[in-house]
Amino acid sequence: MKDLKPIIAKNISVLRQGMGMTQLELSERLHYSDKAISKWERGESIPDVIVLKEIADIFGVTLDYLVQSEHSSPPKPTTLPPEQKKRNHGFIAGMGVMLVWFVAAFVYFIIDTVSKGALPSWISFVYAVPVSMIVWLVFNSAWFNARRNFLIVSLLVWSLLAAVYVHLLAVGHNIWKLFIFGAIGQVIIILWSRLSYKSKEPAAENKK
Repeated sequence: MKDLKPIIAKNISVLRQGMGMTQLELSERLHYSDKAISKWERGESIPDVIVLKEIADIFGVTLDYLVQSEHSSPPKPTTLPPEQKKRNHGFIAGMGVMLVWFVAAFVYFIIDTVSKGALPSWISFVYAVPVSMIVWLVFNSAWFNARRNFLIVSLLVWSLLAAVYVHLLAVGHNIWKLFIFGAIGQVIIILWSRLSYKSKEPAAENKK
């Protein structure tokens, strides 16, 4: 029986480079460490069958393709190049944030037209800031660098507290003590960001 490790190693490496993807980018897609990807491509170990299926899906090939040493035809990419996909994700995230501000402008128009001064119309733009942070957090968690979430959550906490403070101030209540919660929350976020996570390695590697 053929040793599959060098075959799989070569196929993963060729497919990855063919799509212009780095080992780090592939590791982020698979939620593994880049060291694990490097081991696979050096033939020191192989991923389990579930991960192999994920790799096949990423590169638009079959599972059989990854374990074959010879191929009758080159793989046909079924996904966009990583750089183009990243740009598209950025545009979509940007449109999501702009949609928040479109809604804020619409609410501003409604309040300004209907409320007759009962509520400051500009308050909609104040609350658009923390809502934008929420939208950014969702897209960043799905497509971008998850470590940036700590920064976004910090901005979300402070912008939300600032929005509530400004709102209350506009109706005659100066409750600056709200920001005490922000300070406590910031400490929690910093401690959360310091947590160490073990790099995920293949659960079942073929060492033989």
